[in-house]
Amino acid sequence: MTLLDLLVQKKIVRADDVPDISAAETTTGDLFAALEKYGVLERDFLETRGEFFGMPFRDLENIEIPFNILSYIPGESAKFYRIIPIGVVDNVLEIGVVNPENVETQNALTFISSRVSMPIRAYLIKVKDFDRIIETYRGLSGEVHQALGELEGELSEKKENKKEESAGQNKESDIRIVEQAPVTKIIATILHYATEGAGSDIHIEPMGDRTRVRFRVDGVLATSLVLPNHVHDALVARIKILSNLRLDEKRKPQDGRFSAKIDNKKIDFRVSTLPVYYGEKVVMRILDTARGVRGLEDMGLSGDGLAKVKKAIERPFGLILISGPTGSGKSTTLYSMLKELDFETDNVMSLEDPVEYNIPGMNQAQIKPEIGFSFATGLRTSLRQDPDVIMVGEIRDKETAQLAVQAALTGHLVLSTIHTNNSVGVIPRLIDMGVDPFLIAPTLIMAVAQRLVSLLHPPGKPVSVEGSISMMIQKSFQDLSEEVRSKIQIPDTIYEALPSPDCPKGTRGRTAVFEILEMNKELEQVILKNPTDIEIMKVARKNGMITMHEDALLKAFKGLIPFSEVNKI
Repeated sequence: MTLLDLLVQKKIVRADDVPDISAAETTTGDLFAALEKYGVLERDFLETRGEFFGMPFRDLENIEIPFNILSYIPGESAKFYRIIPIGVVDNVLEIGVVNPENVETQNALTFISSRVSMPIRAYLIKVKDFDRIIETYRGLSGEVHQALGELEGELSEKKENKKEESAGQNKESDIRIVEQAPVTKIIATILHYATEGAGSDIHIEPMGDRTRVRFRVDGVLATSLVLPNHVHDALVARIKILSNLRLDEKRKPQDGRFSAKIDNKKIDFRVSTLPVYYGEKVVMRILDTARGVRGLEDMGLSGDGLAKVKKAIERPFGLILISGPTGSGKSTTLYSMLKELDFETDNVMSLEDPVEYNIPGMNQAQIKPEIGFSFATGLRTSLRQDPDVIMVGEIRDKETAQLAVQAALTGHLVLSTIHTNNSVGVIPRLIDMGVDPFLIAPTLIMAVAQRLVSLLHPPGKPVSVEGSISMMIQKSFQDLSEEVRSKIQIPDTIYEALPSPDCPKGTRGRTAVFEILEMNKELEQVILKNPTDIEIMKVARKNGMITMHEDALLKAFKGLIPFSEVNKI
């Protein structure tokens, strides 16, 4: 059976028209152009063609393919075989194909499957979708590789001239090379695409035989670019120049920052270099100052939790602590709390390492431990600056903990972060740091623990709440009081992530889940008599505290996050 026969069988083409269509195809070499004259729609043709080759049709109109997906197939191979990676679903690489009848294309798919160690699922796509995506393909890798071609010549020229230069001249040549257009363009292109793709971090890593560039998007790292290893030093040197770091220091870590204007927005980049086995690794944190500090309403706090936090911030003195691991959004929550304050009537000071966002009206100090300006010394000094509110970036040691408590006792509102697994663990942690329980009870207003979870990208895959899922949900809330449980509505359906070509993971963006421990008279007595995690948790649960796991469940009930995210808490 031919494709024309199948079109006739599906009553898309009349049998009487087949001889004329075949003749027209022979003349033009384009079957669809011949069919179009007989009123055949492109979609009907493509769906039938896909069925003929055992390859479902996929419409990619207005769908953008992320760079981490495009990286599965090199640009030149994609162009030559006319194939495009469009997504990864259940560990299966989905590929769009223009010419399924081509034997070389079939061989290429087999080779790609073995190279990426994943099975392949092929889809027929429109030629115009392929052409559009190929242009996107050329975006990051194309721009960078064009600059690499220019750089190759400059590096070769530098190598030839190196024999004739003195040691002092060599250093000047190194600086000159990294300030010239090709390296500058590579770095600018990397910064542009990382920012455009909503990345939070850029990792530039020497791997011995190559340099890997990865972007962290929504908490997940993915390789976006692979460069030849001989350009690594030039890239690092360019970033060091931008960050005002020492070019000749490659044995010690260095920290710096710089700003760049990208798409008419000022973006700050916090830079950290670290000597590793094959050279220096660079990590750049992207701080979009144009986006500004998020409000508390946008942080993921529920109605009840939001009210509790706002009430705590209105207190004239006391201690508010945010806990969680590195990268859990603690600093963002602190900034959101500070945004609620009146910088005109209050003297608000912060001690940060580093200062991530500049907030107009707030006095922000950068901690510099190398010169003796630590959180402890900064806190001691700031108390002589007539503060109303003090934000301490992190409580890391006994001295800082004791000074923060003393500041809260003497009429200041102190906000800070601390590393514990949950909000209940904040109190034992302070005691371990040498803070007396009788000082914690009257000063601690609130301890908030948080984690980041992925937001569901609609529509999501519906899952019935029954069987083991229902049992797990019921068990999660069983030790809460009846009054609190009665307010929780468990839906019949929850949702899992549903990957699509424009959103391969089925999630986009992140939000926080919270656990808020409020101080009250009963909890004060526990702290004074028996401040263990178990006893503190008993009182907290009795008073209706929702754990991070339960907050994640509540967000899953509302369809905000995939149900699978609950198990990560």
